Amino acid sequence: MKKNLLFVIDSLDCAGAEKSLVTLLSLLDYSKNSVDLMLFAHDGILIDLVPREVNIIKPLTYTEFSNLSLLSAFIYSVKKLNFKMIAARLKYSLDIRRKSYNNPQKARLFWQAISPVIENNTKDYDVAISYAQGIPTFYVSEKVKAKRKLAWVNVSYRLDENEKTFQQKYYDQFDKIVAVSESTQEIFNETFDQYTNNTQVIYDINNADFIMKMANIGRSYDDEFNGIRILTIGRLAQQKGYDIAMDACKKLKEEGINFRWYVLGKGPLREDIERQIERDGLMSHFKLLGVEANPYPFIKDADIYVQTSRFEGFGLAIAEARMLNVPVVTTRFDAVYNQMVDEKNGLVVDMNADGVSEGIMRLINEKDTKVKIIDYLKTEKKGNQEEIKKFNQLIG
Repeated sequence: MKKNLLFVIDSLDCAGAEKSLVTLLSLLDYSKNSVDLMLFAHDGILIDLVPREVNIIKPLTYTEFSNLSLLSAFIYSVKKLNFKMIAARLKYSLDIRRKSYNNPQKARLFWQAISPVIENNTKDYDVAISYAQGIPTFYVSEKVKAKRKLAWVNVSYRLDENEKTFQQKYYDQFDKIVAVSESTQEIFNETFDQYTNNTQVIYDINNADFIMKMANIGRSYDDEFNGIRILTIGRLAQQKGYDIAMDACKKLKEEGINFRWYVLGKGPLREDIERQIERDGLMSHFKLLGVEANPYPFIKDADIYVQTSRFEGFGLAIAEARMLNVPVVTTRFDAVYNQMVDEKNGLVVDMNADGVSEGIMRLINEKDTKVKIIDYLKTEKKGNQEEIKKFNQLIG
């Protein structure tokens, strides 16, 4: 008999956890597993890559309601004589505007306001998996019936006492907690030491054959630029350190380097980044490309891949650059040494503009260093599809 599995994630935008989940789904044995996928946003560009065997559950009633304009939402509420959803929506909207919140705080405020109007999943599952912390974890804990519940933690962040207390009652409902790297596991266990014996590591899964195939199809840079191409991939958010990247970009410009620094991603800081680009005169040097369902031709055709993150659970884009033999300059975030060997497969630098710009300059000016790194990358093991074995053992 097939196992009934449920995966829950916020969306299928082109980010590390989302790409890892799509890869995991592509490697599952569907003769043994029946899989449902629950999303809180249904417009992600990776949806088309979900295997046809996966049943994408129709949007929650509140998800559809939240996509209505405020006027349409009010009319809907009047017609249904039910004002609970509009009240919940207004509560969250007002709460979130009061001050600047980090991601765990935003997730808490959302769930406190919205969970009363989110319906339960009526199906019984063998295994239910929240594939990201925050809202997916709260949903699986509170709204899903399953024989076993598994929680993925794919970002390294430390919680204050208020967030820790709020989240603990949800993690108490899980049979196993999976971290995507040893450092992510360590940080999680520092916060929740009561779960130390109930956590394990399964790395974000990346399929090297798929990535190499995708790197040779689809669009890449189309600006006919003939200088040094630098690439960064990541959500336009504080975590990714784009302020560091732009300050480093400014330093490279002052050095007279013939380069362009491209960014694949979207997020809440886009307007702030655009203002800084204009303020610092970087319009010809720092290029926001938006998102691409297939980023791999851009990685393959880059001269240097740069990651300026303040923290990461694993750093999947770095792994993808390494698989395509593109030398990496990355900041020294918590999980970086789970895959980086400094001076071997790239350069690990201080988390500031000087460190990043100096690392890039080394790869531009020290030809032997760059060649040595590329040669090392060519010898590295590609991909980690074997992590699917750990997953299969975990679900029994």
